[in-house]
Amino acid sequence: MSTRRGFFAQIGAAAAVARVLPEAAYAQRAAVKGGLAKDMVWLNANENPAGPPQVSLEAMRAVLSASGRYHYNEFADIYSVMAQAEGLKPEQIVTGAGSSEVLHTAVDLFTSPTRPFISVNPAYEGPRDVARTLGRPVVLTNLRDDYTADVRKMAEEADRAHGGLIYLCNPNNPTSAVTSAEDLDWLVRNLPANTTLLVDEAYIHFVDRPDVKSAMPYVQQGKNVIVARTFSKIYGMAGLRVGFAAARPDLIEQMSKLSLNVISIVSARAVVAALGDRDNIVRERKTGLVKIRRDLTAWLRERGVKFIEPNANFMMIDVGRDAHEFITKMPAMGVAPGRPFPPLDNMLRVSIGTEAEMAKFREVFWKVYKG
Repeated sequence: MSTRRGFFAQIGAAAAVARVLPEAAYAQRAAVKGGLAKDMVWLNANENPAGPPQVSLEAMRAVLSASGRYHYNEFADIYSVMAQAEGLKPEQIVTGAGSSEVLHTAVDLFTSPTRPFISVNPAYEGPRDVARTLGRPVVLTNLRDDYTADVRKMAEEADRAHGGLIYLCNPNNPTSAVTSAEDLDWLVRNLPANTTLLVDEAYIHFVDRPDVKSAMPYVQQGKNVIVARTFSKIYGMAGLRVGFAAARPDLIEQMSKLSLNVISIVSARAVVAALGDRDNIVRERKTGLVKIRRDLTAWLRERGVKFIEPNANFMMIDVGRDAHEFITKMPAMGVAPGRPFPPLDNMLRVSIGTEAEMAKFREVFWKVYKG
């Protein structure tokens, strides 16, 4: 007979994992306590200041009065729309609260005491912290000199362990560097036995380079690849918490067993509405973001400030000294930049905001930079 104590013993590990937080919570946890300006410019969590598209706002307003119901009968159609947007079938996706939930589920399933979690350092901490919380071995490889992931080293580590989960964030958070299509092709072709590739594409829509591609075609081809996506970034729905993983049906079936696979009906309607105008929304938002990003990089070049060439809605700036000084001084002056990312201790991560927000960033950054 099942007991309350036995039940909680069984879910103890899952409860521990639930305490591992998404990007927004990492940003809040790292926020400077006290001394915050009244009109803070928040550039610390890679959020999209545009917010949800207008069509999504209208869809949410329309369903709010009916949000007292679960709407379970609608979700099959909702997930079908999400899958079709990527050229997939419903059985090839599983949804979650942002991409954090599906990333955590993948780590739980596809690592073990003998199958390590393999990634680069630094990268988004969430999946790594889940692996450590679960007691799984973690192998972190060094970035190349150009801050890109060394896919051959990651494959070598998986081969040495006779399998594992390779986590590749593309573009990478926090560096904003990308893995080229050539490197991605090589890695998929050379995945060792008993190895799964988890590609986090939270920021893929912001890439403006012809030599970079999504890993979604590998899912369509039935490769041992999982792609995680979120509606938090290009679609501006960070607070609505919607994401999904795409993979072969057998992989999705395993992930579904550990997932609620139900999202808020308000969030779901917002997603469906946005996908109905997907091409226009992505194009317009990408164009605007890329312009602001280029303006910032041009400003930094004019002043001789080094940075990692950005490909996402954030970038890392080499401040020439411990970035902690900027992280602690800038909030009191009205701008909250990103948290520290060891071992890149001299690098400051900043999210790309509106033109007005970036003007404020430049003003405050330069004051601290010049001392």
